[in-house]
Amino acid sequence: MNGKISLNTNIVIRLFKNDPVVTRKLAGLSTSYLPTPVIAELLFAARNSSRPKENLKTYNGFIDACSVLNITRETANHYSAIRLDLRKKGSPIPENDLWIAAICIEQNLPLVTGDSHFNNIEGIKVIKW
Repeated sequence: MNGKISLNTNIVIRLFKNDPVVTRKLAGLSTSYLPTPVIAELLFAARNSSRPKENLKTYNGFIDACSVLNITRETANHYSAIRLDLRKKGSPIPENDLWIAAICIEQNLPLVTGDSHFNNIEGIKVIKW
């Protein structure tokens, strides 16, 4: 691994919960990337929590320390191919996860996640923590 990874929402949440595995592994990396849908999910989680002000401050601080991966026309191309392939396989996944996978494929970045449904997507490198 080149030290550059994309993080899925569940990994960031585990970091905020002080998961020692995630904390240790992230400490050794040079750059962490966040796809835009992950940022949206994190901000929703913060706003939907019992401590929205505190959590928004924490989450935004983390987001600011990462590199953001935006959605482009090429992302949409990957999204449509992934969605069609999964539909044909009868293996749909959540909408945001389609976008996350498309961004990671476009950027050629591995996705660190706890979700196994990404394994059904061709062309994405998945790292399980």
